[in-house]
Amino acid sequence: MTRPAIYLDHNAASPLLPEARSALVAALDLVGNPSSVHGHGRALRNVIDTARGQVAALAGAERRQLVFTGSATEAITQAIVGGAQSFGSSAIVISAGEHAAVSKAAAATGLPVITIGLLGDGCIDLDQLAQVIAGADGPLLVALHWVNNETGVVQPMARINALVGPTPHTLFIDAVQALGKLPLDFAASAPDMMAISGHKIGAPAGIGALLVKAHADTVRLIPGGGQEQGRRGGTEAGALIAAFGAAAAAFAGRYVAADVETLTARLEAALPANAVVFGGTRLGNVSNFAVPGINNATAMMGLDLLGLSVSSGSACSSGKVGPSHVLAAMGVPTALADCALRVSLGWNSTAADVDAFLAGYQSILERQRARQGQAA
Repeated sequence: MTRPAIYLDHNAASPLLPEARSALVAALDLVGNPSSVHGHGRALRNVIDTARGQVAALAGAERRQLVFTGSATEAITQAIVGGAQSFGSSAIVISAGEHAAVSKAAAATGLPVITIGLLGDGCIDLDQLAQVIAGADGPLLVALHWVNNETGVVQPMARINALVGPTPHTLFIDAVQALGKLPLDFAASAPDMMAISGHKIGAPAGIGALLVKAHADTVRLIPGGGQEQGRRGGTEAGALIAAFGAAAAAFAGRYVAADVETLTARLEAALPANAVVFGGTRLGNVSNFAVPGINNATAMMGLDLLGLSVSSGSACSSGKVGPSHVLAAMGVPTALADCALRVSLGWNSTAADVDAFLAGYQSILERQRARQGQAA
């Protein structure tokens, strides 16, 4: 089976950066345990320390605030489940558009989960959030995403920070889709904790990080031998961490936001006149759209046969194409949501990629319309 020729699903996972590949291979040649005090162990420890500084710099964090984890899902679970235990939270507050990693971690706490709705433009209902905060009768753990993985909608983080930051409640932000694409300044911002991921910026899958402020440093989930300053047990995956660091250092030079935004605009300008693009203020690399009457499962299969990889939303659903809870929360009718496709661009996307997608999608539209005409 040949690999897809054109990859347009960067929100699911971005292709491995050459710098990350080189760092990964180099670290794989190192032997030992980074917790060992001998020379081999110190060499691996140095690799991890270097990567910690690289990832922290991209996230606007201090090195000591960063805990490496096996994935963003693990970081999210540590923040929510571990945070709820550590802070004695009375309830978890999430939005209706959260990734399953957040909603399932919230459910796993066993605490009441308060769900904040989304507005039609995909933004969190800040009035409802303010009411929940004002009416709280105990400490809340507020867990919200910065950038929606399906629509690319950028949440009003300054307003969220202003609502939750001055309160005694705990604020956790899923910044997985924001890392490298928006300015992050974790050290100086309101969130108490923040999760990020390697494979969204050109590192391999299997490495993420939790950013933790000093006052939240009691959050624990995986006990062990004291690794990661005692905050996450288990021998560190030095090679994956090295690749994450190299990707963090290289991503800004590879991902040019203005160029990616231009490609997204090129795509949307060429869509059929009846296409509906979802979301208001969006990250410039994402277009989630629907053409009425063209089912997304049918379109994705047709595109896949043409060597074009896109998605219908989150990739974290066992490969199934199903109704989007995000679009439903935005009030999108089910019939239209079932036609939604997500095209997400990244560091190696080109105008030729976009044009190939448009040509492929147009051919699918024409075949579908011909079938509908014959049926009539």
